[in-house]
Amino acid sequence: MRKPFDVWAPKPTTLSLHADGTTSAMTRNDDGWWTVDTLPAVTEGTTYGYLVDGAESPVPDPRSRRQPDGVHGLSQTFDPSAYAWQDSSWASPGLNGGVIYELHIGTFTPEGTFDAAIGKLDYLVGLGVQHVELLPVNAFNGTHNWGYDGVLWFAIQETYGGPAGYQRFVDAAHQRGLGVIQDVVHNHLGPSGNYLGQFAPYLTEGKANTWGDSLNLDGPLSDEVRRYLLDNIAMFFRDFHVDGLRLDAVHALHDERALHILEEFAQETDTLARELGKPLFLVAESDLNNPRLISSRAAGGYGLTGQWSDDFHHAVHVNVTGETTGYYEDFDSVGALAKVMSDGFFHNGTYSSFRERGHGRPIDPAHITTHQLVVCTQNHDQIGNRAAGDRMGATVGFAQLAQAAVLNLAGPFTPMLFMGEEFGASTPWPFFTSHPEPELGKATAEGRLREFERMGWDADTVPNPQDPATFASAKLDWEEVETGDHARLLEVYRQLIRLRRDTPDLMNSDFTAVSVDFSEPEKWLAIRRGGTVVVVNLADEERTVPVDASQVLLSTVPGEALDTGRCTLPARGSAILS
Repeated sequence: MRKPFDVWAPKPTTLSLHADGTTSAMTRNDDGWWTVDTLPAVTEGTTYGYLVDGAESPVPDPRSRRQPDGVHGLSQTFDPSAYAWQDSSWASPGLNGGVIYELHIGTFTPEGTFDAAIGKLDYLVGLGVQHVELLPVNAFNGTHNWGYDGVLWFAIQETYGGPAGYQRFVDAAHQRGLGVIQDVVHNHLGPSGNYLGQFAPYLTEGKANTWGDSLNLDGPLSDEVRRYLLDNIAMFFRDFHVDGLRLDAVHALHDERALHILEEFAQETDTLARELGKPLFLVAESDLNNPRLISSRAAGGYGLTGQWSDDFHHAVHVNVTGETTGYYEDFDSVGALAKVMSDGFFHNGTYSSFRERGHGRPIDPAHITTHQLVVCTQNHDQIGNRAAGDRMGATVGFAQLAQAAVLNLAGPFTPMLFMGEEFGASTPWPFFTSHPEPELGKATAEGRLREFERMGWDADTVPNPQDPATFASAKLDWEEVETGDHARLLEVYRQLIRLRRDTPDLMNSDFTAVSVDFSEPEKWLAIRRGGTVVVVNLADEERTVPVDASQVLLSTVPGEALDTGRCTLPARGSAILS
């Protein structure tokens, strides 16, 4: 049983605890864990850190639960069991095809805090979503950030409201019937405030991914590193009552052990679900198009509940906007969208021109359901990694935005929305940072600019991520929800979500219950889901689609006409028929 202030640190020769101004010697055990010789009084709010190898300044605890003065400051004790939860009546539905709403705490409201976000939960209930998915909230350097530069994974960002504010948010969501999914990053650490390397080999040099050195998941002393990640998963489920975790960029997890870390994540989650008596789930962000991630462990898979499918986004984006550069090139056809709708992946062993090789493998519909694929038409990456952070609405109008909504919300997969998408928010969502170190801020801004210049973007369109105005521009303008096409689009989303929830055909998770007809030259698509047909005219002129339906359940634009065996849709029109 570990005692307070115990720390795993096989690297140092000497280690001392500095708590509330008093320094105490520590003793190393054979397993690399250190314990304080004379345990100081532990109270709520005790500030502390560790003096490594006689250093003059203490550094934070690798498992710090609070960083009130930022990631370079002292840690502070926090008792998660002190909170009186009021969510005993909450019953999570698990990942069941209900709509997910992705949001960033810092830009969802003007205040950018958990408590302010609570004030918008009733709006989300009215919208009809099932789960709220938060971008990373663990402690990062500075005051604002996307969240993917976190360095202390057990601490909750103080500028959002800290761990107590996070508990209040999750509790409030559950009391309103909303599940909470937390985005977690276990594939790299941020560039500032990472002191873990002073304690132990958490990172593996020479195995870098896109964002820096990889986690040491399979090298010497990696058992404790893996336990560090597993304990972090358990913290979110036990101490913060979250319902699911979204695992960031799992393709960047380098692990050659026989028991892959993702399979171990799934095992740990299943054990916790039994312990806590409620469904818990993991959703992987992956661009591998590998169904092994979500296949059962009995079938040789990792046993994760779900994974993102970028192919859906790409196919919808191309067909709605006409943009075909870069990784969009392979999706320049109605047939690509039809294949994604019926097979889940477009690249399921086919050649990828962007990668210049074959990519992916087929999904076996006998073992995987459509709800295991989480899809979207916009998300933080697909918007924020554009040069200007511009949303789809910056280039297309109401009809196309409504069309994207129909494809997402009436499709067979688990749909996800990005905050503001439902009312066609005009605010961008660019990349933003607040590194206090001038040299790091300068390097980040210049690196971002070089990256887009290489891709052929106009440098003048790339906002400086360190400029406070860039961050301010990303905050939603909530006055838009009541005006013009914003209000009109919001009503379409509300109707679509309600129709999805109340129509059994639209909630059917069987791949074999989906069939797709399309015309490449006429640019229309008909998705048949039992007795319900989703018809989309992707052309810029009127089209007549052969369908056997007698009732219009929903239409995004006026002008549709039903006749025996056919449906006539105006340009960029969409309808759901029965």
